[in-house]
Amino acid sequence: MYKDTYIFPAVVTQTKSDNYSAYFPDLPGCITGGDTAEELFYNLKEALSLHLYGMEEDGDEIPQSSNLKDVICEHGYFCVLAEADMKLFRRLQGNKNVNRVITLPAWLNEEIKRSGVNLSQLTQKALKEYLGV
Repeated sequence: MYKDTYIFPAVVTQTKSDNYSAYFPDLPGCITGGDTAEELFYNLKEALSLHLYGMEEDGDEIPQSSNLKDVICEHGYFCVLAEADMKLFRRLQGNKNVNRVITLPAWLNEEIKRSGVNLSQLTQKALKEYLGV
């Protein structure tokens, strides 16, 4: 069972061009950056959430987060904590639109074009009503 909230340490450095670069020592391959400190902190949360979501989708075990005091940072690096609200992230991922193919008689397709109706909106509305959601 996966948790709804995770907090992981990230190791951050400021690059020569004054941008920021960061990685999560507990999550190999989870890296991000930002042009400003504000952008970096936003991107840390997004990268962490996306990485953990991918692990969940693959059925991978989420590792235990290191204790902040146990993370060793080299000179010029510092450590911060990033939080992933997985309950919200999962809901947002599930709310993305997907394409579906439907088959219609040619005459009906022509009527739809002539009327200017938005087929996607109409189909969604009808399906919601039919399913009671």
